[in-house]
Amino acid sequence: MTEKIQRCCEVCGNLSFDDGGDGFFYCTRCGSQAVDIMDTGVDDDDLFNVDGGMYSTSQRRQYCQVSQPVPISQVQLSQHLETLKTFDDYDERNGDDGVGPVVPTDFGSSQISLTYTDYYSEIRLRYVMGLQAMIQMQCKTLVEKFNVSPLIVGLAGPIWLRLLAHENVLSDEWADNVIHESESQTQGEIELSQPTGSQKTEPHNLLGKRAVTIWHKSLRNLIPLPCSLAISFLVCHVAREAILPTDILKWTLEGKLPYFAAFLEIEKQLGPPSRSCPISTSRMFRPIRTVTLQKLESLAASIARKIGLELPSVNFHAIAARYLKHLSLPVEKILPQACQVYEWSMPPELYLSDNDSRLPSRVCVMSILIVTMRVLYDLNGGKWELISSCSNNLVSAVENGAGECGFSCNARGAVAEEDSASRDSDPHDSTSVSSKKSNCDASKLLKILEEKYNELSDTYDFSKDLQSYLLYCKNMVFAGLEPAYDDHEEERIIEDFWDFYQSHKADKASEDGKTDSHTCNHFHHSASSSITKENENFRDDGDSNAALRQLKADMKENRFVYIPPRKNVKKKDGYIRYARKKEGAYLYAVHADYYILLRSCAKVAQVDVRTMHVGVLAFEKRLEMLERRIDVCLCKRLPDDFCEFCRD
Repeated sequence: MTEKIQRCCEVCGNLSFDDGGDGFFYCTRCGSQAVDIMDTGVDDDDLFNVDGGMYSTSQRRQYCQVSQPVPISQVQLSQHLETLKTFDDYDERNGDDGVGPVVPTDFGSSQISLTYTDYYSEIRLRYVMGLQAMIQMQCKTLVEKFNVSPLIVGLAGPIWLRLLAHENVLSDEWADNVIHESESQTQGEIELSQPTGSQKTEPHNLLGKRAVTIWHKSLRNLIPLPCSLAISFLVCHVAREAILPTDILKWTLEGKLPYFAAFLEIEKQLGPPSRSCPISTSRMFRPIRTVTLQKLESLAASIARKIGLELPSVNFHAIAARYLKHLSLPVEKILPQACQVYEWSMPPELYLSDNDSRLPSRVCVMSILIVTMRVLYDLNGGKWELISSCSNNLVSAVENGAGECGFSCNARGAVAEEDSASRDSDPHDSTSVSSKKSNCDASKLLKILEEKYNELSDTYDFSKDLQSYLLYCKNMVFAGLEPAYDDHEEERIIEDFWDFYQSHKADKASEDGKTDSHTCNHFHHSASSSITKENENFRDDGDSNAALRQLKADMKENRFVYIPPRKNVKKKDGYIRYARKKEGAYLYAVHADYYILLRSCAKVAQVDVRTMHVGVLAFEKRLEMLERRIDVCLCKRLPDDFCEFCRD
């Protein structure tokens, strides 16, 4: 009969050793030999009982301690992790002297029974090591493919280890606490489930539920898989990189950043799961769904709060310059002024927040740019209508002079008054020259924004053509799925279908070219008739400007209301602050030039137009509060007890 001792294994940390029959003891999990213990036999002449004169029929064993075991480090544990995969299903260790098994082989090979500690230790270790490997792969990809600073590699390690320490998943009491919590959450009548099959040997709680599943769910709740993306974004934020949550999510969906198919590489590094971890790698490390943009930013802020990491604000200069380049706007003119507004106001919305309901930080960055451009180009109503009337010879006229939402205006009269004023004014007048230059700059800005609006649609790389999409589905959507056996006939059929698609693709393109003329003529005839009917309908409303009609339709779709240009402008440099009115749902009354600026910026920031408008209103409110406080401070008088120098 074999003999077992309790001792910590230096290789895998197991606590059980078996007698190998050759004088040495071997670990029941990895089979490594204990170097500090050996079994020595005792001579029969020494086994007489001197007092009673009886001969002992059982052999006594002595254990001599060879050396003091060295505590295993985490580095050694990760190095020997590859060794564990070779001991999934194995028989009980025998001696190397060819004695043979100690149990009859007629009844099948006997597997070593796994303990409670073996199960939760292996599940916890595999989940932690796999998630750490995912973070390392993401940081490596960011550095190599997206030119991010290598500093993020050094920042990711301490943040990850501090998160593990905060969640306390590596403590000795973690497994027992999770089991007790699962038992205490049950209310009402308790139905005990009976384990079947191979699950009978696994540990269960008092309700009969698998402890393996309970531990796995606890790990995914404490440290969910999106934490890897949040940590990757967080280290970029700490390193002052112009990386946004929109970038992380886009690269993740395109498969450029390891996340959805990362479980394949994780299994290569860690090996297949062992018998003490009966959970497949795909189930453990394959995300079910993607994370939202707002959740990604709030999760990163939550991790920083948990570990006590004080975060800086976003890199406004880099992100704002990137947005302006994306909009094809003059960076050298707008960015310095925007940086001054940022440094003067320092809004708290530029810091990451773990509140899911708060506006994202990129909305605040774009709000500062919008306010700066409105001040620089005097976009306070009327500029877009002036451009439309001059370039396309289309004038938006409200015949009765009554605009919407209680505003009155005559666009034709406004333009005529401005032209006559410019003719009567002195050509050398500095005010007139600056006004013309401002109108010209504003016209160029609005034209750029109108042209870029239709080009700013964010498309993914896999949506370019069918071949890219099929390759994306193979590598990402159905990653790791292969036929159960080699079916050459199925592969041949797939190749035939693909060749059929490629051959008929060119034929279809040529046929489409032949029918283009007939289709275009038919479409032109139907479109012209529909436009004629549409024009007749709009003539009743007194609005003959097609561009304005299209703009109003777009505004109405987003719950915005068009405000005509102001007829009598009292302040030439007056900044207009818009407001929203609640009539069942919120309605936003704005001018056309502001709306064109707003919708293009919202599209670049990948937020809703109304959300972008709310962010601008909040920032304008902060600026107004600061100006009011400054005015109050300047109007205050110093006390009389100050010296003359301080009063002066």
